[in-house]
Formats: sequence, C-alpha cells, structure tokens
Amino acid sequence: MTVRVLMIGDVIGKPGRVAVERLLAGLRDEREINLVTANGENMAGGMGLTPSTAATLFDAGVDVITSGNHIWDKREIYPELDRDERILRPINYGEQGVPGRGWGIFHANDGTEVAVINAQGRTYMAQIENPFTMLDTLLDQGAAELPPARVVDFHCELTSEKNAFGIYLDGRVSAVCGTHTHVATADARILPKGTGYVSDIGMTGPLNSVIGFEPATVLPRFINALPTRFEVGSGPILFNAIQIDIDAATGRATAIERIQQVIEE
Repeated sequence: MTVRVLMIGDVIGKPGRVAVERLLAGLRDEREINLVTANGENMAGGMGLTPSTAATLFDAGVDVITSGNHIWDKREIYPELDRDERILRPINYGEQGVPGRGWGIFHANDGTEVAVINAQGRTYMAQIENPFTMLDTLLDQGAAELPPARVVDFHCELTSEKNAFGIYLDGRVSAVCGTHTHVATADARILPKGTGYVSDIGMTGPLNSVIGFEPATVLPRFINALPTRFEVGSGPILFNAIQIDIDAATGRATAIERIQQVIEE
C-alpha cells in the first residue's frame, strides 16, 4: 500500500496562507494526498508562528506544521508547542527547558501511521545539538515505536549540509526535504537505498520578492548596509511543495515529484 505525503515549503505570511487555502483542498482531492506537512515558521508577518496563524494552516487542510529557527520569534507560540502535538520544532534544540517536541507519529487519512521529524542544521546557524547524532538516537533507540513511513523536514542553510544529511539517513527514513533558504532546488530524487530527497522545497509566498519579502525593505541592506525592517511582499504568489509516494510496508520512497504553481493575488 502506498501512502502519499505532500510537504509544503516555508509558508510566508498572508500570501502564503492564501496560496495554501486556495490550492490545498484541490490538490488533496486530485492527487489523493494522504498527509500534508507545511513549514510554518514564517507565517506571522514573515517571522514566527502564533496560535491563530497555526490555526489557519490546520483549517486549510495541513495535518502537521514543522518549523525552524524562527519558531521562537513569537513567544505566544511557546505554550502551544507543548499543547498541540501537531506543531513541531527542530528536535535538536534538546529537551532541557525547551517547549514542544521535534517529532511525532500521525495518522494519514487512510489510517497509515507516518512519523514526521523536524531537524535543523548548524552551519551558519545556532550551534544546537548535532542533528546527525540526534537522528541516530531517535532512529536507533526508538526504532521499535516508529512506523516504516518517516519524513524529515531538515531546516538548514547549506545545500552541502542538507545533501550530507540526506545521504546519511538514506534507507532509514522515507524522505529528507530541505527548508529554510526559500529557493526551490532542482535535485529531487530517490537516493540509492530508497529515501526521497530534495535540498529545498522552496517557499510558498510572494513570487516577485526577495525570499518572500518586499524588495524595497531588503535592498538597502545590500546596497549600503542600512538596517531595515522586512515586510512581506505582495503580488503573484508562488506555491512550492514536494509529493512523496511511500511504500507503507517498507518505508521506501517509490516516487518524488515537485509541485509548483503561481496564483494571482
């Protein structure tokens, strides 16, 4: 039996929400999607997540929200991370005094159990726990309780670190899909031992922007180093997602496909 998972890239502010609301229900029906994840750390005005913005994603049909370094930008989400198991933060922030959890087991709409794991890279990012060894611990010590279908959102700066992470986990998880850089990469493939991989899903947000933000609020930083306050862009919206077909018995990915659409706002 195949379980079909859709992983949506970093959802940027209101434009990202609009794209998910307009497209997701149709995609779920047309493509017979069983489980949907979305990276929601940029939902609240482009930085962070709040209970209300999380609720809009769930209402639109998202099953699990993953995140990354910006999950800590809005403190009102902290209690929600403990309360709602559907909202994940990177596993390698550890467990001492850190709200929330980095993985969970969720039921797809066909009843199949799918483990969703959220991890974060360390190169040019916070020096938190090692994601490679943290996943070793989870996959080795928790193997008995994990279902064969396992997908990983790896929130990471460098494509080389993402690539290494995917190869390291090849054959132990069903998919490793990168987020964080907001730019879709063209390397979606199934690795030799059966893990679906892409370096970055790409953002779901304003098309004519600088990784989701209004160019006028970003360009001064590159031209004269003046500090500016970023504002979410406007105009046409780019929707980026990756569809992975997984053999529910073995956990091996059998197909991986990029879905990219532009809608007019």
